[in-house]
Amino acid sequence: MKKEKTADLIVRSMSEGLLLAVLLLVIIVYALYSSGHLIIENSWEAWIRTGIGLLIPALVVGALFGLYHALRLKMRIDKLRETLLMWEKGNWSQTAPTWGSDEWARLSEQMDRIGKKWGDQITSLQRLSTNNAQLAEQARVSAIIEERQRLARELHDAVSQQLFAISMTATAVGRTFDKDPDRAKRQVQLIEEMSSVAQSEMRALLLHLRPVYLEGKQLYEGISELIQELKAKIPMDIVLEMDEEIRLVKGVENHLFRIVQEALSNTLRHAKASRMEIRIVQRMDAVRVTLRDDGVGFELDDTKQTSYGLSTMRERINEIGGTIQYITAPGKGTRIEIVVPIVTLNTEESRWA
Repeated sequence: MKKEKTADLIVRSMSEGLLLAVLLLVIIVYALYSSGHLIIENSWEAWIRTGIGLLIPALVVGALFGLYHALRLKMRIDKLRETLLMWEKGNWSQTAPTWGSDEWARLSEQMDRIGKKWGDQITSLQRLSTNNAQLAEQARVSAIIEERQRLARELHDAVSQQLFAISMTATAVGRTFDKDPDRAKRQVQLIEEMSSVAQSEMRALLLHLRPVYLEGKQLYEGISELIQELKAKIPMDIVLEMDEEIRLVKGVENHLFRIVQEALSNTLRHAKASRMEIRIVQRMDAVRVTLRDDGVGFELDDTKQTSYGLSTMRERINEIGGTIQYITAPGKGTRIEIVVPIVTLNTEESRWA
């Protein structure tokens, strides 16, 4: 599709150049012939020779002019598009190209002002997230109480109901074991399945009993400890690839830690995965986070985003000026791609980092 658009631009410009050349040639020939400065023998052969002799150079010049104009325009558009693409990826250090003092230069200056404004907004978002982290530390007791209430509701809605169903099914097994062994066998299998689901729910809930925030640890330390604890309890291969030297402001680190925690919880409760990969790397002035599992995947719709906590992840990423993308399909696993720009706050603002 991109090649077709480029070809359309070049063809259109060359066509306009050819048309302009033909019109100018007709006007010039008519003016010279009418004024007597151009004398042509009164024969068709003379007119054809003269027409071809004048038309070919005019067409060549018109085509070359149109090609030059199209390539020059395409080069400037490509540079502007490259700048916008870098901004879309979170690289706000990229500046728009400069050209003299014409309209293109004014367009470039306007783009730079917009880019600076966007960069300032991201800085404000991350500064706000850091301030929010400070407030969260002060309201820690209230957060713990709310978390306990949420866990109590989830225990009642999920695990408690599963245990009640297991109890009822086990009672039914005792009654039907002698009368209908096949039915009793199916009920035992159902008990095993419900036990497995309840166990997954409990593991996910236990994961949320960990600290809500990093509590003074660096992001690498917090995630490493979380993974080591999970490896000792669950039969799932969890791989962490992260540069230990990555340093972010406190608000950003807390949000990324919570997102990783939420992703692990979703994988335990829904994905039925045997392996999960967590990759956190710094590229230029942005941090890229990739969360991938080999689970069952799902159809990405509004209902799933709510039940899987994906909308909460998106809200957290929006608070720190980043971008998040979900890639999944039934039977294809799930991958979450996150990009967060890195901004530098002053000493007073970053002392909570």
